[in-house]
Amino acid sequence: MRHAHGTRSTASAVFLVVLAAAVLIGALVAVFLVVEAQRATHAEADRVTAATAVTLATSPVVAEALATGDTDAATRALEPYALDVIAAADLDFVTIMTPDGVRVTHPDIDQLGERYLGTIPAAPSQLTEVFTGTLGPSVRTIVPVLTADDELIGWVSAGVTIESISDTLLRRLPLSLVITIGLVALGALGAWIARRTTRRIAGDLPPGQLRDAVSSYESLRTLGDALRAQTHEHGNRMHTAVALLELGRSEEAIEILTETSRQSQSLVDQVTARRAGDPTVGALLLGKASQAKERGIDWRIRIEPDTPASPLSAVDSVAVLGNLVDNAMDAVADAAERWVEVVLRPSEDGGIVLEVSDSGPGIPDDLRDRVFEQGFSTKPAGAEGRGVGLALVRAVVVDAGGTVELRSDPTTFCVTLPPKRRRIR
Repeated sequence: MRHAHGTRSTASAVFLVVLAAAVLIGALVAVFLVVEAQRATHAEADRVTAATAVTLATSPVVAEALATGDTDAATRALEPYALDVIAAADLDFVTIMTPDGVRVTHPDIDQLGERYLGTIPAAPSQLTEVFTGTLGPSVRTIVPVLTADDELIGWVSAGVTIESISDTLLRRLPLSLVITIGLVALGALGAWIARRTTRRIAGDLPPGQLRDAVSSYESLRTLGDALRAQTHEHGNRMHTAVALLELGRSEEAIEILTETSRQSQSLVDQVTARRAGDPTVGALLLGKASQAKERGIDWRIRIEPDTPASPLSAVDSVAVLGNLVDNAMDAVADAAERWVEVVLRPSEDGGIVLEVSDSGPGIPDDLRDRVFEQGFSTKPAGAEGRGVGLALVRAVVVDAGGTVELRSDPTTFCVTLPPKRRRIR
């Protein structure tokens, strides 16, 4: 399905990608099967010609006929014999010849008495080659005929033409074609199932809107967690203050409320000091401060006042910052010293640099290249799912023309965003 602006839905895109992969795999398998069939056919031709030539060269009938030295008598005795062998072994020719290569037998009687076209080894030995003779290019094996005293009395050559080998190969191709069609059909079925599954999850949203939807969900989730923690912290402090007031300990109640106000005001001052600040991001940072305190994490934040406006939408800004902070808080959960630091500052080209550091154990070197992969996570899967946050962060940042870098000592995710484009009126 296409939308009004011509963008394919995510389900259709998944279908096309899976189908294209299936066709590509099918094509590669087809090429492999054809090449393998060709190799096997040539190997079989080598084996059959060698076995036939060796058998004839050691045959007493052939040795006795050649030992007389009478080529005409040898032809009368061996020509019918050679033709029977050709038919039985499904060969194209069997040539029996004298030591100097004069043909005693040949499928074409006009070639009898002519010299053998092919390589005759200088010393009596077996040789298999591809040579163009009177019947065309062929795979042929030549074997010496020896007496009991190892005296050379002749040669036997058996061969199969390339045309016959090609015919054999063509007979085997339908099986390769059936296998290829089967693979493509299975791939098409898999693509159809993938499209149905994707459509159940994403509907007819195009990939860009689907990413926006995931970004919105992640923004709401992380912002909701932050605000819940902030509400929970304020609620606990208010309940404690009320209880102290009821007990007549007003000074301690005032101290708790004052401390709460002082901590929140310090963060508010940093957020509001930024001229191009985003109130949604400010609310997220305030909530994450409460969430960090709730989990016993030292929360550190530094926002430089001259940090420019983000090129990201409010939803994407919250998704990026929230996921990086959540990832950092999870990383320090079991650390001896637990702290998370967030830094927002301008970049040299007028963009934004966002750094989220933590005191966690770090990411192993063999996993550093995989942390941004969709579905990958070093944390156990839970009801809320894992392996989405960092993949989403990279997708949003790269789509905006920025970069994400992972550093060590301490573990730091550094996001660099380009300057926000100004609208031309």
